[in-house]
Amino acid sequence: MLLKVCGMRDVENMRGLEEEVRPDYMGMIFYPPSPRYVESKNSEDYATIQLPKVGVFVNEPVDKVLETIELFGLNGVQLHGRESMQYIEELREKSEVFVWKVWSVKDNLDWDALALVEPVVDAFLFDTFTEAHGGSGKVFNWQILETYPFSTPFFLSGGLGQEHAAAIRELKERIPQLVGVDLNSKFEISPGFKDIKRLVAFKNSLVNTEINEGSR
Repeated sequence: MLLKVCGMRDVENMRGLEEEVRPDYMGMIFYPPSPRYVESKNSEDYATIQLPKVGVFVNEPVDKVLETIELFGLNGVQLHGRESMQYIEELREKSEVFVWKVWSVKDNLDWDALALVEPVVDAFLFDTFTEAHGGSGKVFNWQILETYPFSTPFFLSGGLGQEHAAAIRELKERIPQLVGVDLNSKFEISPGFKDIKRLVAFKNSLVNTEINEGSR
């Protein structure tokens, strides 16, 4: 199970994440209305973080995304808006980053709509719908994912906390395309600043759940 911690902004907090949690990915939000928005003025400090960095964007012009990729040394992008297949194709042609497309979940999912971009993305990420494009702290109905029709892997997001570790492993058993989780607001001390000890505990819970299942 891959682990992504999103909404990181403080450099020293990032160093703690890198040294103690060692997630597979670290997310940085480049959507100005977000309380976790990362400004470009300290980009050289962020570039020193060696964790794979995923930039989160919402309907940003491709040229601006490409500029941010270069400035921050991003490894991937996570698209939260209405980005089309053509948009994603242009981004892929002009950069070498991986691309994740976010789908905000209300009461159901339109698999036909996802199919329009599925050929050009590396993964989907399912988050709870909010007008703010994430960070709601709320969990959506995971049963909606039981009919997931694609081979493309996906990440689970939306209000995930320590109490969900065992249920996430059970969901993974039923839906093998679930490859990782995206953590954010439930592990914050303040917007953009994470509680490292709680993240370590969550990661250990996932590992320990897996060990316990394997011993039965």
